[in-house]
Parts: sequence; C-alpha cells; structure tokens
Amino acid sequence: MRNFVLWQDPKQRKLLFSAGLSWLFDAMEVGLISFVMAALAKDWHLGKEATGLLAAFNSLGMAAGAIVAGSLADRFGRRPILLWTLLIFSAASGLSALATGFAVLCALRFVSGFGLGGELPVASTLVSESVPPKERGRAVVLLESFWAAGWIVSALIAYFFVPVYGWRAAFVIGLIPALYALYLRRAIGESPLYQGRKRDKLPFRERFASVWSGKFRRSTVTLWILWFTVVFSYYGMFLWLPSVVMLKGFDLVKSFRYVLIMSLAQLPGYFTAAYFVEKLGRKFVLVSYLLLTAVCAIWFGNSNTAGMLVTAGFCLSFFNLGAWGAMYAYTPELYPTAIRSTGVGMAASFGRLGGVIGPYLVGMLAAREVPIGSIFAVFFAAILIGAAAVFFWGQETKGLDPDRPREFG
Repeated sequence: MRNFVLWQDPKQRKLLFSAGLSWLFDAMEVGLISFVMAALAKDWHLGKEATGLLAAFNSLGMAAGAIVAGSLADRFGRRPILLWTLLIFSAASGLSALATGFAVLCALRFVSGFGLGGELPVASTLVSESVPPKERGRAVVLLESFWAAGWIVSALIAYFFVPVYGWRAAFVIGLIPALYALYLRRAIGESPLYQGRKRDKLPFRERFASVWSGKFRRSTVTLWILWFTVVFSYYGMFLWLPSVVMLKGFDLVKSFRYVLIMSLAQLPGYFTAAYFVEKLGRKFVLVSYLLLTAVCAIWFGNSNTAGMLVTAGFCLSFFNLGAWGAMYAYTPELYPTAIRSTGVGMAASFGRLGGVIGPYLVGMLAAREVPIGSIFAVFFAAILIGAAAVFFWGQETKGLDPDRPREFG
C-alpha cells in the first residue's frame, strides 16, 4: 500500500473517515438488532417466528430505503440524501426504546431500516466518485471496514449494557448518529463527478430504463443475483448469531461474548479484501471470499463445541464481510455517473428482499425444530449461486472508467 494516496490527500482522508463513521453507526444499529432480538425474545416471551419477523421488518425498510434514496441521490445529490437518511434511522432507533408492544417496535424498525438502507448505497457511491480510479476499489472496501468497527461496538454494548440495563438502553444509544449528522453537514462535500454532471440529470423513468438497457442488462442481472444471495445469507446468519449460539445450549451472556469474539474477525476480513481488490481484481476477491464463506457456513452450522463454534464463526465473519466490501466496491463501477446511484440503489433494494426472507426463514425453520446444520445448508447453497453469477457473468472493473464508453460496455 505504499502508493495509497488516500492517506496523503487531506480531503479524501477526511471524506473516508467522515463517511466511515456514518457507516459505523449503521453497523452498530444492525448489530444491536441481532443482540436485542435474543434479549427481547426472552423479555417479551416471543416465539422464533415472531423474532424472525422483527428482523424481516427492518430489512423490508432497508429495501424501500435503498431504491428511494438511490433514485433521489441521482436527482438531488449524494450529500443531502446521506444526511437525511442518517437522521431518519437514528431518530427511529431512539424511539424504538419507547416501544410499548411488538407491532409498534416492528413499525419503528421499518422506519429505521428505511434510513439505514438508503444511506449505505449513497455513501458508497459518494466515496467511489470522490477518489482516483486506481484507489476507488480499495477506498470503498476501507469504507466498508467501518462496518466491522460498528458491529464490534454493538457487541460491546450488548455485552456490557444489555444484561444490566436492558434492551431499551441499546436503542437509546442509537440516537448518537443524529448528533453526528450535524457535524457531517459541514464535514463532507458533494461528489465532484455528480457536480460536474448536474446538467445531465435524467428523469427516474429514463434512469430505470438505462439500468435495464442492453448495455447494462447483464451487469444488472449479475448484481441483483449477487446482492440477493449475499444479503439473504448475511442477515439470515448474522442477525441470528446470538440466538443460534443460545439454541446450541449456551446462555445469553456467553452468547454475546462468543459473538463479540467472532465479530473481531470482520476487520482483517475487510483489510485483506481492500488489499486484494486492487492487486487481483474485484471478481477474484468476490468469488474466492464467497466460496470460503459458503464452506464456513456449513462448518458453523454443524459446530457443537464452544471452541469449534467460535473458530467457525470467526472464519465466517472474516470471509463474509470481506466479500461485502468487495461487493460495495464492485457495484458502483458498473454504471456511469448519471445513473450510478439509481443502479446501486436498485441492486441494494432487491438484495434487501433477501434480508427480509433470510431472518424470517431461520425463525420459521427453527420453530419447526429443523436442525441448525440444515438451516445453514440453505445459506451454503445461496452463497454458491451468488459466486457462480459473478464468475460466469460478472465483468472485471478494476481500473475501468464507467463514464468512458470505449472502456465500458
């Protein structure tokens, strides 16, 4: 990384850390849901299907937020939409602490998910458009690495706060991003690529048609399959991690402790992916990390001892989150500036439908006493499908400029 110009340019360094902190808060929010699910089920005596439904509402909101925010970011700019989505999800998170019943909490989780799902594709698009092409992939993967930090923070909150102060305290902490948005309003600027093409704004109908035009159809199909399978497996597995550990016979506190250890693997997973996407290409990282994620899913699902469970979970976190980083780097590079945020948002939105199905499916199957190993075999198969789509249909985008037709198509 000796030529890593991001650290030498103060503006790009500030952008990466500013957007990265908002990403950290996103991950903290999603991570807290996984831990709160386990505590809430115990406190409110929720069945497994109801617990899965709560996670599904959060993902349904993310699906709606991704497509709406993605479209609005191409119309009004990346920066203002990033700020508004941050405010929406943090306000809904804080209000979740006041939920008096399951239905109210599900509604608030939908609103929180809307803001969260909208922010993620917009932030990655903003960073992707604000750095040189040779550092673009690495910058977006490093942005994604803040997700690991946020997940670790959520695990620490769950381990030290939830057993003592209850799950409502975790949601109150979710108000912090609203304060951060006030700082972010002055800390980051608009994407230079977007500013240079303000006059080329297209109506949503034309942007939608362009994403599905002959030039981009293959890329769009590939991305939609990739996003669906990755999000389906990630949210199905990771939102249930604390609960799955409990289903394997460990108590709530040990469950939180083990998942905290597993979460530590996310950071090296991102950092290795950040290195390899510029060395070996996006396709190589995506396919190899997804295949290893699939293997680890089977391993984790069939683990019975504490040592095997933690080791398998550690490896699962490493490869799965590394694949996420590569996916976020890859997606914006397949569309030109005029339709980029719309294309990214649509792919993310379709993927979030997998995030609705995955957690609910786990709850439904667990309620029917289907073995955990068999449940994780479903995720094994899904991840293989995503890896195959990229391998056979995906275009390598390393070093390419999607705004130059002679290099892209």
